[in-house]
Parts: sequence; structure tokens; C-alpha cells
Amino acid sequence: MEDAFIEGLPKVELHLHIEGSLEPELMFALAQRNKIKIPFKSVEEVRKAYNFSNLQDFLDIYYQGMNVLQKEQDYYDLTMAYLERVARQNVVHTEIFFDPQGHTERGVKFETVVNGITRALEDGEKKFGISSKLIMSFLRHLSEADALKTLDEALPYKDKIFAVGLDSSEKGHPPSKFTKVFAKAKKEGFKIVAHAGEEGPPEYVWEALDTINVNRVDHGNRSLEDDKLVKRLVKDEIPLTVCPLSNLKLCVVKDMKKHPLKKMLDLGLKATINSDDPAYFGGYMNENFKAVSDALGLSKKDLETVTKNSIEASFLDRKGKDALLKKLDDYMKKAANDPAPSQAAKHKPGKKA
Repeated sequence: MEDAFIEGLPKVELHLHIEGSLEPELMFALAQRNKIKIPFKSVEEVRKAYNFSNLQDFLDIYYQGMNVLQKEQDYYDLTMAYLERVARQNVVHTEIFFDPQGHTERGVKFETVVNGITRALEDGEKKFGISSKLIMSFLRHLSEADALKTLDEALPYKDKIFAVGLDSSEKGHPPSKFTKVFAKAKKEGFKIVAHAGEEGPPEYVWEALDTINVNRVDHGNRSLEDDKLVKRLVKDEIPLTVCPLSNLKLCVVKDMKKHPLKKMLDLGLKATINSDDPAYFGGYMNENFKAVSDALGLSKKDLETVTKNSIEASFLDRKGKDALLKKLDDYMKKAANDPAPSQAAKHKPGKKA
């Protein structure tokens, strides 16, 4: 697949942890600005620490990095840095996760986090034209009581938070652990998503569907181990927010050529491509599209399908989805009419054919 086609493709990101977009340079700068001690003497040392081989090792450095986020401006700067980067990659809509418990347990006020992130999202829409939705995630390694307390803290901000999710260490923490909090969240009008079937078994995906009634499954790779589950996901058109480079970095897949994305599409699953924690996993949207496309030999039609899936799986209203579908359709028509790069090179002005 030509890089130019992927770079120009209008993209929708549905699985992005804003704390996971904390680049080493910004971590180091915020640590200095807030006089926070971190066990690194340079940006290079931070970057080296971003090498890990499993989910828990990643989470250890991930939560350590959170410590530099203290003030509303820090959350604004973090979010704006992400938006500036993905604007250059033609991301037109993003739905981002944030982990309030990772901040409030350090003494940062809930409102500090939400206000910093949402102020940046509002400015980002004006500056870059990127629409967005904010998703609050519960940390599954903590108790349901703690999640319920966090949900109560979120209720005054229902105008800013669109959905609630479930992330962090999956093994040993099934979705059913959080039945009460998600029932309450649904009653309050929030959309529901949950990480399931990344490291955890297919049973966790079943629980996400039947116990907490998700609108989307985040990751969902291991769903393919259960044919009945696959049929259910296809029948109910439940989207999967797949994260290729994350899967490779955390050894969910050992080789990108064995990534299940193409199989998911062939089976009729509503699979999407996302970056997850791009500062830690080696790439934002373009890098994820390129990596999985090159490894699996995805066609332009495949990538169009993935992008349509993302648009339809988003929490935009019908009018918003239709506007993005038209943008995608216009791009695909233009791409079909453009000459291949090799042909274009032969017909540059001033050169004989």
C-alpha cells in the first residue's frame, strides 16, 4: 500500500488513552516545570524506559509517567500535543480515554483533569477541525467501590464526558467485577465500552456483552478463539477497536504478519484501527495503518472498510457520521482517479512521456 494513500486517508480514532500519548520530551518538561522527581536524567533515558515486553511492565512506567501531570495546564498541554500530532495525520474525529483514578489517587482534583482535557479538545476542534468525544475509564485493578465513587465524581460533568470504559490489567479482573457501576452509568445515560479479549480470554468478551452491555469492545483479539462469539459480534454489529502496534509491543501477537485484523474483516467483524498508547507503542494512526497494511497486504478497499467501520462505530450523531462518510467517499473517488505514483512521475511537467 502506498504511504501517500494512507497519509491522506481521513481517519477516526476510537481507542486512545490520552495519558498514553505522553511523549518523553513532554514528560521531562512537565517534571521540570512542576518540580517532580522522576528516575531519569534525560529525555533519552525516558525513551529507553519505554522498552517493555508485557502489559504489566508497560503499566508500571505508564503510571509512573502520570506523576508529572499535576495542573490543569498540564492536561491541556498533553491533549493539545496529541491533537497537533494527529491533525498532521488527517485524523478528523477522535474519542479519547482518560483514567481519573490514576490522578485523583495522587491528590489531583477530578475537575482539574476534566477541565484541562476538554479545554484542549474544544480548542483543537476550532484550530484543526477535529471533533471529539471524551470517555472516562475505570481502572479494573481497583475495586468496584472505588469505581462507583469515581462515577459519582463524574456526574456533574455529564456534559463533557460521553461514555465510560474499563481498562488497566485485564487478567484476573473480569468485566463482571464491575456490574453495578456500569448499570448505574447506563442509567445515567453514558455509552459503555470495555477492554476485553486482549490478554483476557473470550469469556471476558462475553461478559462485556452480556453483563455490562457494551456498545463497543476495546481490543477483542481473542474473540476469534470462539466461533459462537464471532457470530454474536457479527450479528449484533459490535465494533472492535483494534490496536496493531500495541498488540505487537505487548506480545499479544508475536509477528505483525500474524495479526488477526484481516481475518476479522473477512469474517465480517466491525474491526477498526487505533493507536492505544502511541507514545509507548511506537506510533500514532498513520504508523498503525502502515504497519498492519504492509504486513497483511491490505488493499485500499480494506482500509476504506476499516475507516467506514470507525465512522459508524463512533459516538457521533447520524449527521456527524454522514459528513465523515462523505469525506471518505470523496477521498476514495479522488484516489481512484489519481494516476499511480509511478505513472505520475513519468508525466511531470517539462519531461517527455
